[in-house]
Amino acid sequence: MELSGKKIVLGLSGGVACYKSAELCRALTKAGASVQVVMTDAAEHFITAVTMQALSGNKVYSSQWDPRVDNNMAHIDVTRHADAIMIAPCSADFMAKLAHGVCDDLLSTMCLARPRHVPLLIAPAMNVEMWQNPATGRNARQLEEDGIVIFGPAAGDQACGEVGMGRMLEPAQLLEELIASFQPKVLAGKRILITAGPTFEAIDPVRGITNLSSGKMGYAVARAAREAGAEVVLVSGPTALPAPFGVQRINVQSAMQMHDAVMANVDHQHIFIAVAAVADWRISNASEQKLKKNPDGSVPDLKFEQNPDILATVAARTSLAGHPYCVGFAAESENLVQFGADKREKKGIPLLVGNIGHHTFGQDDNTIILFDENGHTILPRADKLTLARQLISEISKRITQHSLFDK
Repeated sequence: MELSGKKIVLGLSGGVACYKSAELCRALTKAGASVQVVMTDAAEHFITAVTMQALSGNKVYSSQWDPRVDNNMAHIDVTRHADAIMIAPCSADFMAKLAHGVCDDLLSTMCLARPRHVPLLIAPAMNVEMWQNPATGRNARQLEEDGIVIFGPAAGDQACGEVGMGRMLEPAQLLEELIASFQPKVLAGKRILITAGPTFEAIDPVRGITNLSSGKMGYAVARAAREAGAEVVLVSGPTALPAPFGVQRINVQSAMQMHDAVMANVDHQHIFIAVAAVADWRISNASEQKLKKNPDGSVPDLKFEQNPDILATVAARTSLAGHPYCVGFAAESENLVQFGADKREKKGIPLLVGNIGHHTFGQDDNTIILFDENGHTILPRADKLTLARQLISEISKRITQHSLFDK
């Protein structure tokens, strides 16, 4: 219920993508928002007001002369208590209206008359040639200059049969973007590298050693960092999770692959957050073929060697270059307060996040402890995205005086 208490005006202009707006409306209500739908005449050629009313639970407006509004001023009343206006789909024609202040129907008039504190968000949807037309480009630049936020578009197959940029983002992506728009941009302009998930150390081509990390916390931190305005690169071990929208994901399997990916991307990062549960050892004599059972019942003689310490390696670079600001995660099974404090000092990092591994792996919620030079702070049990947002807020406060902000 991340949009609980929020009032969202969902505007629909004409386009085949109106079918996605139905699912978006449903997703918004499931997230706790109160949704007021406003449709253009063109939109009603693609989807009915009856459908949108059923999904939103509120009457739908389409005429600026609607007598159901007490003072007959729907273009004023509809937005006065709104938290945001989202136009999805937003056609090329409607973008032009917004860019030039045209108000010839309820939706365009409502957008022009909206209070300045109410954000206007649009999700373009049109043919690839229309999107690439210089006129649309000029309009998009004007809208951004006017403070209107543009979500998308995406590339792919289009209803007309052509392929390219112009597809409206998917409802789940738009929901993420809307939720993110309400988060404080405490890391705007910052670059963050994050590791997440387990690693997998091969024994042979079909077997290996791994751990129970699901990657949920790391992915939540990546999402929270992007919500806070950061440019995020996520180096992920094997998980079943989709990458948070707008986050660049690099897939790896072993600890060595994760190490190499981190080292290849760590330059020019402001912050490094090592959330991944990285294997301490790897098999040095891994077999190139599947190992078979021995008739005498003996087991393979596996030999181990230590993997590089990714966090300590990056922290050593920080001591020389002054960046990135390093944050580590520690999963313990006991004595968390003592082991967490010791590990932070051993790693040589300013902030470490500790938790009990078997209490968090695979779970949707957790409780964590933040360790720094002043001691430790407990963040009470909550869902992992909530904890991730709290962590990002704490990081933003702690790095305010850090030298990396001069870079």
